[in-house]
Amino acid sequence: MHPSLYQINTRVWLTDRSHTIGRPATLDDVPDAELDDIARLGFHWVWLLSVWETGSAGRLVSRTDPGLRREYEATLPDLREDDIAGSGFAVTGYRVHSALGGDAALARLRERLRMRGLRLMLDFVPNHTAPDHPWVEDHIEYYVRGSELDLVQAPRNWTWARRAAGDVVLARGRDPYFPGWPDTLQLDYANPGTRDAMVGELLAIADRCDGVRCDMAMLVLPDVFERTWGRRAGSFWPEALAAVRERVPGFCFLAEVYWDLEWTMMQLGFDYAYDKRLYDRLRAGPARPVREHLHAEQDYQRRLARFLENHDEPRAAATFDRDSHEAAAILTYLVPGLRFFHQGQLEGRRVRIPTHLARAPDEPVDHGLRRFYDALLTVIREAGVRDGEWRLLDPRPAWDGEPTWDGFVAWSWRAGDGRLVLAVVNLAQAPGRCYVRLPFDELRGRTVRLADLMHPVAYDRNGDDLLAGGLYLDLPARGYHVFALGAQRPAVAAAANPS
Repeated sequence: MHPSLYQINTRVWLTDRSHTIGRPATLDDVPDAELDDIARLGFHWVWLLSVWETGSAGRLVSRTDPGLRREYEATLPDLREDDIAGSGFAVTGYRVHSALGGDAALARLRERLRMRGLRLMLDFVPNHTAPDHPWVEDHIEYYVRGSELDLVQAPRNWTWARRAAGDVVLARGRDPYFPGWPDTLQLDYANPGTRDAMVGELLAIADRCDGVRCDMAMLVLPDVFERTWGRRAGSFWPEALAAVRERVPGFCFLAEVYWDLEWTMMQLGFDYAYDKRLYDRLRAGPARPVREHLHAEQDYQRRLARFLENHDEPRAAATFDRDSHEAAAILTYLVPGLRFFHQGQLEGRRVRIPTHLARAPDEPVDHGLRRFYDALLTVIREAGVRDGEWRLLDPRPAWDGEPTWDGFVAWSWRAGDGRLVLAVVNLAQAPGRCYVRLPFDELRGRTVRLADLMHPVAYDRNGDDLLAGGLYLDLPARGYHVFALGAQRPAVAAAANPS
């Protein structure tokens, strides 16, 4: 099974609902009709972003940082102070924020999702906490401590933590390639007590949902932690995942991960890992690196989370021109893996919403793009590309010396119920031609109807030719076909009774 996930910015979602009902909305105010729509579109997972408790310290940073302020003003020209809620990743406690209705409202929403066959995913932020997390007073040993010299030498990576028991210098949360995040404090994974405490937090989250997306999951790997902080961390993920699955069998873990560490996270027990490499190669354009990426082992492919946008990336509609957007979406969502969609993507929203904001700008729906996504989601639901056998195919030159075949990516699905699908995309910026040989022996001796599931066209072809020489394709720049192969009959009968 290759499931689909829909990410929702919870605070923005409820702000929109508040404007509709004329009062502050909680998770209890999410209409059943919206949940019905998500289920109807064929999603298996709903990821609610930023539901946890945050504090005044993180919110103060969000409201006073000049760089962040400029980003907010570019997002919301009519920015109001109340729009700046603070980062949802500056967590003070893994309890649902009271403004969202608390844990009880989440439990009721989870049950409504479950009634529709939808599973709930929430955030886990393993690397850091907010500056005003209770552990700063009660368990200062859980954090990476520094000196006043550290603060002088790297003021963006260290800060004073104000405590009733006495102020101390603590590290800001960060990755090894960038300065610290100013609204966070770095947890010390070299301390066994920290690791045990974070396992406890993860167990508490697992009582509230069916899976977690783990923020920057690779940062607490022992070698990455040592490279960042100069101290060796103990193992965390294998023990943490095992503890959760012992209590909640089947619990799902999605790793946000970069730096070619996807397979490492899978080997540690993660069900899925971000496929940033495919996204980057699609943005770059050439087809050959995309084909090379898709040559990886099948078990690896099916555990990658494929996306065109998320809360960290720019909007797809603003990143790709229309033809490139459609071609990239066909490729992203019709190959194996977790199909990861972002709220607003289906409507063609163009403005990325910083995670510190609780309101989005008004944007018109791109109805043409919405029709495209409706058709694509129908293919995902109904065409047999959720299970069965996937196979990457090799495009070949249309004739000797013809170079445009190199712009194509082609693949096939043999669904569990026997349905056959062929998908072909020309990623080049110019028209292209190629042959693609089909791997379906049952086409032999038959005339085959190729019905395009994304366009109102169909073609009849001789099955023997498709197996021997291949299907000839002539596509414009960024053109694509998604063919269902059906209406098969003996070739002799087809010749006597052409359709």
